[in-house]
Amino acid sequence: MATKSRRTDRRTDALSKERIVGAAIEILDTEGESALTFRALTARLATGSGAIYYHVAKKGDLLAATTNSVIARAMTEVVSVAEPREAIRAIALGVFDAIDAHPWVGAQLSREPWHSAMLQIFESVGEQLQALGVPERAQFDCASALVNYILGLAGQYAAGARLQAPETDRSAFLAVFAAEWAQLAPAEYPFMRQVATQLRDHDDREQFLAGIDLILTGIASVR
Repeated sequence: MATKSRRTDRRTDALSKERIVGAAIEILDTEGESALTFRALTARLATGSGAIYYHVAKKGDLLAATTNSVIARAMTEVVSVAEPREAIRAIALGVFDAIDAHPWVGAQLSREPWHSAMLQIFESVGEQLQALGVPERAQFDCASALVNYILGLAGQYAAGARLQAPETDRSAFLAVFAAEWAQLAPAEYPFMRQVATQLRDHDDREQFLAGIDLILTGIASVR
C-alpha cells in the first residue's frame, strides 16, 4: 500500500509544462527576465534540470510559452460582446491590462513580431473587423493599425511603470513630467507646454481607449 501511495503522489505531483510556465511567469513578474534561468526554475519547482528540459528546450521557448499563456488568458477573459466595435474595445483593454500586469510580455512581443501570441491578437481583432463589414482589401491595414497601436501604447505605459519605484504614486510620477514639460522653451515646444496639465491629470486607460475610438472612427469611414 505504501508503494502504491508513493506512486500516486508522483503522478499527482508530476511536472507538467503548465506548472513550469506558471513558475516562470511568477519569476518574470517578481524578479524580471534576467532572473529567469533554468537553475531558478529547478529551485522553485524542487526538481532536476532534466525534468524541465524534457518539456522546454531553451529559454526562448520558455519565454514564448509564458507570453502565449498570458495573452491566451487575456483573450479568454474578454467578455463576449455582440457588437463588434465594443468587442474590439474589450480585446484592446484585455491586452492593455495583460501587458500592464506583466510588462515583460510587451518586450517579448516587440522582440518577436510574428510570435504566436501576436497571431492570437491579430485573429481576434480581424474577426471583429470582418463582423463590422470592413472590405476585405482594407481588413489587413485596419487590423495592423489597431494591433500596432494596442501593443505600442500598452508597451510604452508598461515601460514607464518599470521606471517608477514600487511605492511611487502614478499621479505624482506624471506630475514630475508635467512640471518638466511646462518649463520647455515656448518657441520650440508650444504644444507640449499646452498639454502639460493634461498629462498630469489624465488616466492611461481612458486615453488608450480614446485612441482606439479614433482608429475605429477612421475604419467606419472605410466601410
